[in-house]
Order: sequence, then C-alpha cells, then structure tokens
Amino acid sequence: MDAVIFDLDGVLVDSEQAWDEVRRAVVAEHGGTWTDAATRAMQGMSTPEWAAYLVDDLGADLTPDEVARAVVDEMARRYAAAPPVIDGAVDVVRAVAARGPVGIASSSPPVLIASFLSYAGLTGLVPVAVSSEDVAAGKPAPDVYLEAARRLDVDPRRAAAVEDSTNGLRSAHAAGLTVVAVPNPHFPPDPEVLAATATVVLDGIGELPAALARL
Repeated sequence: MDAVIFDLDGVLVDSEQAWDEVRRAVVAEHGGTWTDAATRAMQGMSTPEWAAYLVDDLGADLTPDEVARAVVDEMARRYAAAPPVIDGAVDVVRAVAARGPVGIASSSPPVLIASFLSYAGLTGLVPVAVSSEDVAAGKPAPDVYLEAARRLDVDPRRAAAVEDSTNGLRSAHAAGLTVVAVPNPHFPPDPEVLAATATVVLDGIGELPAALARL
C-alpha cells in the first residue's frame, strides 16, 4: 500500500456514543422524537446532512444550521477537555506513518479533527485530514476517501482505508481502497456489508501494523 487513510470516529476516537448522546439531547430539547434507526442512519453523514436529518426526519424545531451549531459546539466542549482516544490508536498511527503517508477521511467537522490531531500530537505526522464537509457528499458516498487520496497524491487502488461502520465501509470500498475493518463494538457494521467490502477484519486497532504488512 502506498498510503493508509484512517476514519476518525470509532477507529481512533471512541466518540460514536458521545455523538449519539449529544444529538439525542438536542432533539429532545427541541421537540423532536428519536428513532431506533437514527444512530445508524447518521453514521458517515456530513454535518449538513445529519443536521437536516435531525430537523426533517426527527422533528427538531430548529433550522439545520442551529442544530449543527448546538451539536458541534457541545462536541467541541467535550473534546477540549480530552478527546476519547482509543487505547493504542495514537501509537498505531505513529507506527503506520513511519512506513509511509497517512491521512484521515472523516465525517467529523474540521474543528474536531484538528482538536484530536493537536491533542494526540499527530498534526505533523498526518499531512492530510479531510472532513466530509469538504466534499459534495458524506459517507457512504466515496467522495471523502477520493479527496484524501488525491491530496496524498496516491492512486486509491494503492491505498488502504481503516473503517468501523457500515457507511464507512461502503464509502471506502466505493472509492476503490483496500478496506481494513475494525468493527465498532457499540454499533457493529452490517454483517453482509462487512463481508462484501472488507479485505481484512481486525479485533482491534492494535492489530493494524501487522495486518498492513501482509497486504
């Protein structure tokens, strides 16, 4: 592989539950109704996409811009204290970066990606960090991975993606990357999608350097 592109939420930071808590609270506070399908539906969506979903599908009585601001501000407040970094994730990124270029392709807004990189001391090691806010469509569309590969100046077919969610797996696979799955224990990906998209399935992020050496 000429490069490795990491997802952020669920792969490097254990943030999916926090996103869920914050969005639920905003919906409840503003007259909406949460549904069982909401969490999985929004995994991979860009900020404009999930903000519109909270308003149009869940009934939050705010504009999408107001919803986005409320949720992202609360997430940024939580990250300011300390992002919920997954054990061993920073060491893994450092190990992979020692072998070749790395990047991030995330549905998180740029402010949260930057907060993680700064906290983890990875800003200088990760030259490319693309948010789905930077492209036309969020995951499962391939846009964010294609843009990350373009900025890294690598052929997507010569790059690996590290993903945990159904929509993330679909996005990386559609972009043509070799998909390494680290299934999210809180919100496991769809088994059929996992089987159809992932070349390698790992039990934890710590297994990644050895797995990459075999690709």
